[in-house]
Amino acid sequence: MTAPAVDARRPTDDGRFGAYGGRFVPESLVPACDEVDRAFRAAWADPAFRSRLDEILTGYAGRPTPLTPAHRLSAELGITLLLKREDLMHTGSHKINNVLGQALLAQRMGRTRLIAETGAGQHGVATATAGALLGMATTVFMGQRDIERQALNVFRMRTLGAEVVPVHTGSRTLKDACTEALRHWVTAVADTYYCFGSVLGPHPYPWMVREFQRVIGDEARGQAAAALPAGTPDVVVACVGGGSNAAGTFAGFLDTPARLIGVEAEGGAALSHGTDGVLHGFRSKVLQNHEGQIAEPHSIAPGLDYPGVGPEHAYLADHGRARYVTVNDTEVVAAVHRLARAEGIICALESAHAVAWVLRAVTTGEVAPGATVLLTLSGRGDKDMATLMELT
Repeated sequence: MTAPAVDARRPTDDGRFGAYGGRFVPESLVPACDEVDRAFRAAWADPAFRSRLDEILTGYAGRPTPLTPAHRLSAELGITLLLKREDLMHTGSHKINNVLGQALLAQRMGRTRLIAETGAGQHGVATATAGALLGMATTVFMGQRDIERQALNVFRMRTLGAEVVPVHTGSRTLKDACTEALRHWVTAVADTYYCFGSVLGPHPYPWMVREFQRVIGDEARGQAAAALPAGTPDVVVACVGGGSNAAGTFAGFLDTPARLIGVEAEGGAALSHGTDGVLHGFRSKVLQNHEGQIAEPHSIAPGLDYPGVGPEHAYLADHGRARYVTVNDTEVVAAVHRLARAEGIICALESAHAVAWVLRAVTTGEVAPGATVLLTLSGRGDKDMATLMELT
């Protein structure tokens, strides 16, 4: 078997992955996006910048993360399951990979302040951490509903010195936090850098965030080559909200025969149930009604509670290179407990979506006995303990 011929290494010059991506922003933000684009291209081609980022990722954030064999769960399922442990990164998730890259870029551009949106709080914590590390003022926009269900992460952000701004509009979740952060950026572009948390937003953000996150897939591919007799897993799986951990993971395996599986929340499945639309400055698959009004998503995992998905994922789905599936909240909670009791690892509710699909796919035969599966655990479950306690 050979992988389908899909070239998603970089978008077109105007930021398109096929029909998706691009830049749909107010005229006042076009120069700011252009400046970020030029600065990123120059930085990514600069060995000194890449070396500095690698140094911080290794010495401060905890890279490389291990590829952990899930021995007991593998035996129970009759497969070989390998876990890419982004939950072991400093701050508890993959978000720090992207944030450290963007914060160094902001510093290189002469910006003194970072702003960000957050849902589950992990991107907000990572941004607050980078701000503290580099001495940059940080403001994080967060929906009031997410503030209430992620109180621990809110306290972590404030402990790190960040200002957390509650957003009371709309569904008071991630979508609305993104909207408010973009509105604020319009008024503060001179000294402020907007640090997007996923492969979303106007060009160059979807591509840039993917490049900062591809360290996951590049590491995992090398680790799998050393761990597996065939050198490549049969299946590579990751959860998808905006989709940065999946985009970074998939980037390492696009040119291999591995099946790529992205797992969405059933109530927020833009790829499974959405249609073409524009949201937060980019074109992709979006949950919307027939009049183009954005629908309200739902997920037990606040990081997946978003009505759109990164444009590269829509492109990969259209070309059949990646397949996107859904799981429901009940399956997710069960997956958290199954992994915890089999392996002693409590993962984030977001990551548990990927675990839940593997559990189901083994039962249905979508994953055959003896298959090798590489699964990215995007974050740890500390932040979700209150939610799980309410459900137990």
